Amino acid sequence: MKILLIVLGSIRPPLAQAVREYEERAGRYWNLEVMELPAGAPGRKSDPDRVRDVEAGRIRERIPDDGDLWILTREGKGLSSEGWARALGRRALHGGRPLTLIVGGAFGFHEALLSRADRRISLGPVTLPHELARLVLAEQLYRAGTILRNEPYHKGGGR
Repeated sequence: MKILLIVLGSIRPPLAQAVREYEERAGRYWNLEVMELPAGAPGRKSDPDRVRDVEAGRIRERIPDDGDLWILTREGKGLSSEGWARALGRRALHGGRPLTLIVGGAFGFHEALLSRADRRISLGPVTLPHELARLVLAEQLYRAGTILRNEPYHKGGGR
């Protein structure tokens, strides 16, 4: 199944190596494409509404028409690692339409993008910088693949 990961902003050290490692690992299980888009808006003053509007325009231009759209937002529904595996496994089993996952910028998402989403997912109740969110997401995509293939990486389930 093809997964397009759209992220606002690029990764800088010290997280760059870890992000690339987990995206590469996730690519063993999913046809993963990562697209980095510039974060923010031109100009010195960062008006949150303007930034969300500009970023939404950049994102909308890149969203494929033929798949599902999942947006990562702290207001979304949390998934356990097993939940990620079940959700992705069901999608792959039942047609495997392309999936677009979006990691947003500092001010969150424009309402037009949120209303377009097929699913809103949270990585937890805390606010994460986009670099950490991207790392956690890449690791969860990798972990979901290992769970679905019953490989030994995931040791969850115990108490």
